[in-house]
Amino acid sequence: MLGLHGATILAGGTDIFPAHVDRPPPAALIDITRLPGLRGVSRDGKTIRIGAATTWTDVVRAPLPPAFGMLKQAAREVGALQIQNRGTIGGNLCNASPAADGVPPLLALDAEVELASPRGVRKLALEEFLLGNRRTARAADEIMTAVVVPDGPAAARSAFLKLGARRHLVISIVMVAAVLEVGEDANIKTARIAVGSASAVAKRLRALEQRLIGAPATAVVANQVSEECLSPLGPIDDIRATANYRLEAAAELVKRTLVNLCETPA
Repeated sequence: MLGLHGATILAGGTDIFPAHVDRPPPAALIDITRLPGLRGVSRDGKTIRIGAATTWTDVVRAPLPPAFGMLKQAAREVGALQIQNRGTIGGNLCNASPAADGVPPLLALDAEVELASPRGVRKLALEEFLLGNRRTARAADEIMTAVVVPDGPAAARSAFLKLGARRHLVISIVMVAAVLEVGEDANIKTARIAVGSASAVAKRLRALEQRLIGAPATAVVANQVSEECLSPLGPIDDIRATANYRLEAAAELVKRTLVNLCETPA
């Protein structure tokens, strides 16, 4: 149907309907919420598969490893409970908003997306899938069927921190997701950090990740965050904040997130 006629895919509808309040509706809607196999969380060997139609409430309730704690925290920040009950993880990614709460945690988890069409199934790293503001690599005849994430170390710690004009029901000014693995010597073994709402797409801070390896997992970890480490970000001025404020807020949130993780017992 997508390939022959062109249409807008509908899952939870929590982005589609608000976007068309003051404009004509799409020529056609294809509701995929009842397609078999698109909803639920499962393990497949060394990966965790999250169906694209899995709701944020499903994510919160799923038995996931500690590294996924930041994804559950983000899920609780997506609108109100009614939105969490309807909105889907696939819709959040396909909508490709720079302020999408689900993107930074999934980037930090090295997530891939699975796309299906009459031509077959393909997988793309989430970083390759997200091309810009409201732009993705999804072809016109494809649907996202799942998000596939490697099952990380059992001892990994993760956290999600979001800044908005108020505590809940707000679009992010800046958000940070991070996962750390701390060794028996109390030094950081691996680090993955992503910042959202400070660029056209959320960005991994790979230079900072490398810099943190071998650093003591203590509050002094904040000293590792430099202006150079934030260079991948490209914030803009908009109604919620200025670019300069976003950059300063991103640095502060990264520091706070890392300190919180280092002070969290294993």
